[in-house]
Amino acid sequence: MVPSSLSLKPAIEAIGKAIDQRFDRLLPVPDDSRARLYEAMRHSVIGGGKRMRPLLVVASCDLFHVDRERALRVALAIEAIHCYSLIHDDLPCMDDDDLRRGKPTVHKAFDEATAILAGDCLHAIAFEILADPATHEDPFARAELVTELAVASGPAGMGGGQMMDLAAGDTSYDLAGITRLQQLKTGALIQFCLEAGAIMGRLPESQRTPLRGYARDLGLAFQIADDLLDVEGSSAKTGKAVQKDAAAGKATFVSLMGVERARAQAGILIDQAIAHLSSYGQEADLLRAIARFAIERDS
Repeated sequence: MVPSSLSLKPAIEAIGKAIDQRFDRLLPVPDDSRARLYEAMRHSVIGGGKRMRPLLVVASCDLFHVDRERALRVALAIEAIHCYSLIHDDLPCMDDDDLRRGKPTVHKAFDEATAILAGDCLHAIAFEILADPATHEDPFARAELVTELAVASGPAGMGGGQMMDLAAGDTSYDLAGITRLQQLKTGALIQFCLEAGAIMGRLPESQRTPLRGYARDLGLAFQIADDLLDVEGSSAKTGKAVQKDAAAGKATFVSLMGVERARAQAGILIDQAIAHLSSYGQEADLLRAIARFAIERDS
């Protein structure tokens, strides 16, 4: 029996606590002029957020019985990349947002220069974590983790998707274009989360197709859910501004498909994502629950 998303709450709370504790240890505020930089990084990474990417890393590592502490190191790296991207996305030169995870964005709480540096440093820290022998004893596994995260966060992944998003106000994207944009901006990091478990477990490339299929369908469903929340949600629950895409004239899954069709499509994608896990048993139940949660959440 696949657990419902309601049973995911303890796992979400546990991963949030684990990630906060590790960032707290990783980023002690120094007694020198770098203090403001460290405070800005801590503002971004400690507290708030669903921690879905770290949870996906842990869930994918569970498939291959990877040591939990090592899995959490990779989870910390992906959250550092995610938080760096949020800091930069929120800047006035990008999405110009004032609220993130229910608190002021980093450039509002500090200043733009500090926010840029905080994002840059979190980006660097992610790769420092992955390259450390404490993450995996096999240097080839560590190198593969570094390579895959670099690709997922660069111009062929999240960075490229963000560039497409910046152009969205002046570009008439059709459904295929929006799908490609979101596969890069959101989906690439989600795919890394699944790929990370396979790398940590030394699963051959030829056996990773089901995990990649799960990641692809989950990523698109997750973004459709985000688009629905932007239309129907509230800032109080989402912790960020809503209805911004419509105000900016950007095409989204919801604007192109309509609310009901978009919601139905998200459900189809989640069913497909779960079907990709059919060769796994109870060890994949957390991944199945995450998939259900992706479209049932209200924030």
